[in-house]
Amino acid sequence: GRVEVTVPPTASKLVDTLHTTLAHILINRDGPAIQPGSRTYSRSWIRDGALTSDSLLQLGHTEEVRDFLTWYAPYQLPDGRIPCCVDRRGADPVPEHDSNGEFIYAVAEYYRFTRDVGFVHRMWPAVMRAVDWIAAARATRTTKEFREPGRLVFFGLLPESISHEGYSSHPVHSYWDDFFALRGLKDAAELARVIGDEARASDVAVLRDAFRDDLVASIRRVMETRATDYLPASVELADFDPSATAIAVTIAGMLPDLPRDALDRTFDRYWSTVEERAHGSGTSGSYSPYELRNVEALVRLGRRERAYELLTAIFRDQRPAAWNQWAEIVWRDPGAPRFIGDMPHTWVGSSFVRALRTMLAYEREEDRALVLASGVPAEWLAGDGPGVGVKRLPTYFGVLTYTLRPEGDGALRLRLSGDLSVPPGGIVLMPPLPRALTAVTVNGTPLTDFTADAATIREFPADVVLEY
Repeated sequence: GRVEVTVPPTASKLVDTLHTTLAHILINRDGPAIQPGSRTYSRSWIRDGALTSDSLLQLGHTEEVRDFLTWYAPYQLPDGRIPCCVDRRGADPVPEHDSNGEFIYAVAEYYRFTRDVGFVHRMWPAVMRAVDWIAAARATRTTKEFREPGRLVFFGLLPESISHEGYSSHPVHSYWDDFFALRGLKDAAELARVIGDEARASDVAVLRDAFRDDLVASIRRVMETRATDYLPASVELADFDPSATAIAVTIAGMLPDLPRDALDRTFDRYWSTVEERAHGSGTSGSYSPYELRNVEALVRLGRRERAYELLTAIFRDQRPAAWNQWAEIVWRDPGAPRFIGDMPHTWVGSSFVRALRTMLAYEREEDRALVLASGVPAEWLAGDGPGVGVKRLPTYFGVLTYTLRPEGDGALRLRLSGDLSVPPGGIVLMPPLPRALTAVTVNGTPLTDFTADAATIREFPADVVLEY
């Protein structure tokens, strides 16, 4: 009840599932330990925990995230490595190179939603050791041998690992690890400025920029040498894995850095698999609802309709349907006696929370804007229904309440309230419109800063009328 979401009655299942998912996440906790399940996955992964923490923060639950990070941090190894997993036996020794970036990201997200500088000070030694481990691991791929033409494709990356479960049979240089490492370096540089450690802020920023440049260069080299027109998920395999690539868009904030044509083709090809699955013509008998990550990616890529179609399709695979939950694996035959993981699987559930929240509101890193309604389907604003809205939604910039409703024929009305500082990039409203915007007024004053399908608002609170 800390956050309320308004959607038309036809979409009430989304809100029901939002509430149920939050309950399941809290139920699956074991003391401070955030767990993705209570049976097969009765353990705590920093990977699952970091992204589940994000969904808790987005729903106004901060204390559980603070407790989780406070509990997990002491398991950091002497060399700075964050263990991938912790249970009653202690830390798991398996090296998974996404862990350090995920830990730093979770600390930074907690700060962005709470502005708790004291907690950042407490976590700062662990954050810096985590950064130093990333730097040392990357340094193993910047030696002279990796400047040779045959090995240049590995230059500047993290070493091979099995962090991505698809590589458990054989470690590879997985871009999944690098996406999270880049996120961690970005966040460490920000946190250094927050606590006034200017020397480390400068050093980490240099490392961040060099790492990003080498990562993008590696992706381009793999595409060139392996003749792929999509973004590969690893160096060795040049494999197609959009649910892993989605992390680059949704978490790592790499949308401005990646080749856009290849990114678009990646999700075009993915969409073909979604359509094949919907029509029963796909070759696979199963998939994982981890694909909910792609809903968020599609919204950020400006593909509103496909994002909602995908969300609707994945909702059809809730099992049992009335329980508002997903298993880790969905089989085409619901009665197949095969592995499904835990049910409910709350890491999957956390991806749904992020997806729905992104449809309604998300923070755009490249221009530090707050984007509203960019994933809202047109049908939610049809007729004389309640429209869409949120109450007490936490954001990086404060607490947001908004309603967006039809206003007669050919207009929408947005009302913004809450406790929010206008972001540097403004509040960007991107509702679904049948025609181009022709006029926008904010608090009764005509606005000139709008395009055919978006308006940037720089006043708060605000009463906004959009005519089209």
